Amino acid sequence: MAKKVLVISTLDTKGQETLYLKERLEARGLEPLLMDISMRGDEASPADIGPGRVAEAGGSSLQEVRDSRERSKITNTMIRGGAKIAQDLYKEGKLSGAVGLGGSTGSLMATDVMRALPFGVPKLMISSTAALPGLSTRYIGTGDIALFHSVIEISGLSDLLKNVLDRAAAAMAGQVQDDIVSPRSAAGKAIALTMLGPCEKCASSVRDALTREGYQVIGFSAAGVCDRAMEDMIADGLFSGVVDLAPGGVGEHLFGFMRDAGPRRLESAGEAGLPQIISTCSVNHMTPAKSKYKPDYAQRPKYDLDRFRTWIRLSADELREVAGAFREKLNRSKGPVKILVPLDGWSSVDYPGNATYNPEEDRVFVEELHKGLNPGIEIVEVDANMEDPAFAAAVVKASIEIL
Repeated sequence: MAKKVLVISTLDTKGQETLYLKERLEARGLEPLLMDISMRGDEASPADIGPGRVAEAGGSSLQEVRDSRERSKITNTMIRGGAKIAQDLYKEGKLSGAVGLGGSTGSLMATDVMRALPFGVPKLMISSTAALPGLSTRYIGTGDIALFHSVIEISGLSDLLKNVLDRAAAAMAGQVQDDIVSPRSAAGKAIALTMLGPCEKCASSVRDALTREGYQVIGFSAAGVCDRAMEDMIADGLFSGVVDLAPGGVGEHLFGFMRDAGPRRLESAGEAGLPQIISTCSVNHMTPAKSKYKPDYAQRPKYDLDRFRTWIRLSADELREVAGAFREKLNRSKGPVKILVPLDGWSSVDYPGNATYNPEEDRVFVEELHKGLNPGIEIVEVDANMEDPAFAAAVVKASIEIL
């Protein structure tokens, strides 16, 4: 049977271009399903999934959408409806991939719909604004979306645009072939591992050791986006355990800093009942944007990672607040949890002579974490720096015990 591919576009403004893409997908042996997320236009849509159906799935009606002057509200309605329809099609086994076509607004809407589909479902966004500063990261977010920069405006079927759409159709066809490994092929043995430059040596040692034990270890850079994506992928059932060496995104979310990993950081594994090993890399540092610096930040101990990034040490009160958030999240865990704390520095940044090195103040976090922590959650203190081989060995030992 032909693989079904969802084509997301605004046919009121990009009708002929979308229909051409449909023809090219059909020529590649695919079965395109057109989803029209238009919010204006009076002509009947030629789409398989018209804007009226999308609006209704979003909790409104096409008439309400067209009558409204609240652009943000109606945009969210169409995104919500499109996402629900896409998810339903996927759950029913009627969807093998998704491709979008648009400028700024169309790309924002189409990629929001695509991100409702799980990791591993091919997603391709053909956008004339993919290279605009700030928009590409917004289009991708935490999704595994491939951006195809059209360079030229998606307006009129010139030979140049046909070339773009031809190549996009070929790329989409290539992504939905049967010989691509399923991301769920490792179910039951895949482990999520958070990593960060200042604990990279530890993470690499843990990954290598667990790989030798027969696990597939999938790393995530805990810089705010990838660890946020990790939470979604855990909830989707892609992992059987988590080794969370760098959960600093919890505190970054509390304070609105650059490594903010969202409100659900440190929650998905617990909700799924998965075993968790938790440690403390970067938890005692913050990374505020320069525009959000408070007057006292300049007086705090700091460490320049490079010319773009500076880590500033959290205060004792902030450490207590972060510990409280950890405790509240971990206490809801349905599976086993072990917390490993290195006593001689929580990263390669924490070493004697560095201004931010303060193991005594780090104990404020540990002491606060102990208060009211579920008895079944063990805190293991290791007399080492996080980057010492002894600490990596302790993480591996604890992981094997509960994974």
